[in-house]
Amino acid sequence: MDLVEKYQSFLVFAAILGGLAVGQLPGVPAVADALLLPILMVMLFAAFTAIPLSQLRAAFGNRRVVGSSLLVNFVWNPLVALGLGAVFLRDHPALWVGLLMLLVTPCTDWYLIFTDIADGNVPLATSLLPYNLVLQLILLPVYLYAFAGELVELPLGVLLESVALVLVVPLALAGGVRWVLFRRRSKEWFRQRVLPKLSPLQIASLCFAIGAMFASQGEVVLERPELLALLAVPVIGFYAINLAVGFGVGRLLSFSYDELVCFNNTILSRNSPTALAIAVVAFPDEPLIPLALVIGPLLELPLLGVIAQIHIAVRNRDWWPLEPSTLLERYS
Repeated sequence: MDLVEKYQSFLVFAAILGGLAVGQLPGVPAVADALLLPILMVMLFAAFTAIPLSQLRAAFGNRRVVGSSLLVNFVWNPLVALGLGAVFLRDHPALWVGLLMLLVTPCTDWYLIFTDIADGNVPLATSLLPYNLVLQLILLPVYLYAFAGELVELPLGVLLESVALVLVVPLALAGGVRWVLFRRRSKEWFRQRVLPKLSPLQIASLCFAIGAMFASQGEVVLERPELLALLAVPVIGFYAINLAVGFGVGRLLSFSYDELVCFNNTILSRNSPTALAIAVVAFPDEPLIPLALVIGPLLELPLLGVIAQIHIAVRNRDWWPLEPSTLLERYS
């Protein structure tokens, strides 16, 4: 984890404060609102360029971990989002939609770092990454139309247009750039020269996007700051619930330690930047929905850091009954 990644939460918090400050200047909110979507598209382009969709087949070597992860992410987590929203955000439908968008979009990048920190199975986690991306592209409109349509106004045409603009276009551009660079240079050159620059670009774009959002919607935030604090409770509850689920599923299916770490990180890490980009386009008249999604990157990295230390403590104290093993040893 480089310096920019390590202090992402602090950078996001600084972007919030900076956005609120400059948003008080005349004319800035309108400019910030116009810049928000282009900045988010740059962020998603950087994220998608780093994703190796060619590894879609690689995950089939471990059906227990992969199948369990996809089941939790795309069946269990939407139900958890509905339940937590019903308990904590029933009187705040916009925040409930924001929570739903956050919890149904599994991460496509950061979880690899924390899998590595806790000595988990990084190759297995990497092979899951394309599935998480493709399935959330397909299922996010379904979840929103099925669950959020009763909470806020959401025409189906607007939803599909937002997904196409915000996700499909950057993904297609990213795939084209990877293909061109692989042909004109090499995969090794891409990994050594391009990949290290993508993560800082993604974080910088995210911070600029958050700053622009708070600059354009600063008045709403300053009038009702307690609403964002309300969202922190169900978000923390989600991490607590799913960590317990992860250990329970791992024990039931006899995951090795490295498989357990991989599994837990894939079901815990969320893709708040992608959810934020969709929310900005799909809900132009509901500023609290994208604002609610900012709580994700503020809480995610510190929580994942704590969870990595929990995994390491479990391993060091021999609390997990199975010795770490590699996929080759397990499935040869």
